[in-house]
Amino acid sequence: MVWLILGNQLLRGMKHNREFEIAWQGLKPGVHTYTYDLDDRFMQERHVDESFSNWKAKVTLVFDKHENFFMLRFDVDGRITVPCDRCGDDFELTLWDEFNLVIKLTNEETEDIEDEDDVIFIPRSETVIDISDWIYEFVVLSIPLQHIHPDNADGKPGCNQIALDLLDKLSEQTNIAKNPLWKGLDKLKD
Repeated sequence: MVWLILGNQLLRGMKHNREFEIAWQGLKPGVHTYTYDLDDRFMQERHVDESFSNWKAKVTLVFDKHENFFMLRFDVDGRITVPCDRCGDDFELTLWDEFNLVIKLTNEETEDIEDEDDVIFIPRSETVIDISDWIYEFVVLSIPLQHIHPDNADGKPGCNQIALDLLDKLSEQTNIAKNPLWKGLDKLKD
């Protein structure tokens, strides 16, 4: 396993990739735009859930450099293949979200300063910012919690109809054959 230390960040289990580094000291003040195309390799290096596949994500970073801070906006767009939570069949899920982050420069070591939710503190002595971990986090956060097939054009569920029929049948059987053990508890509901 490879261990790298960049500032206060400890990076593990992946090779160092300069594609995700921004050398901010050489940048002029103002807005700079970066685009990153991510695939299965990028996500697998970070050990993401193996049931997700066919990662095709594009992250556009708008990096606004000011004298003492940077404003970053990450726009996530893309698609992945996930199993449906309802029927179990794989389908292509759309990713879309945007995230904001502020990086403030300090004159001291950042060990004594706690990062806030959307604010990161780095010392002025850091000349390079590695954004790969943030990109990974924001792409994963852009995945909806529920993974359910979208409805078809006719308004019917896009799920596997055989699985839906089986779920309906099992639901009916559960309602019919209620366990008598819980019969006394039903009175407490009212």
